Amino acid sequence: MPKPMLRQPQTQQQTNTILSATQTQQQTQQTQQMDKMKLDRLLRKPRSKEYMQAMHKLDAGGHVHNQYKVNEIVDTIRSEFPEVEITGIMLGIVSICYLGKPYEVHTLDITGQIIEHYKGGQMLPGGLEKARSIAMRGGYDFIEVYVDCCRAISSNGSVSVISC
Repeated sequence: MPKPMLRQPQTQQQTNTILSATQTQQQTQQTQQMDKMKLDRLLRKPRSKEYMQAMHKLDAGGHVHNQYKVNEIVDTIRSEFPEVEITGIMLGIVSICYLGKPYEVHTLDITGQIIEHYKGGQMLPGGLEKARSIAMRGGYDFIEVYVDCCRAISSNGSVSVISC
């Protein structure tokens, strides 16, 4: 005679499901924290000479109307961080503009791949405004603006992380 198969009580199945979901969520959070730490460590590394030279070309003024040159600069940024999809986390770059009055700062918008020079008092778009005061204070060549912070880059390529 065949033996009847017993089912586990439904409450016990539900508890196992909740417990496993909680464990899965904790593992996911730990993985995301590890990924964030690796990303922060990678983005804190000093910038290369090629990268620094490309950023200094932003103030030339002619790039505003030359999309090929803008694309070259954006490609340089992407090659500096080959392990990262930079467009998802970097908003752009802000620096003091040396074209003279009335211009105060210039930006490179990563998502739109646009270089723009801004006059004093003119608002910067797309979250870049938070870096204007850092750029205007001086002491840094340019400011990389990220979703969660700003990274101020010195002339030797060293990086300072600033909460914004």
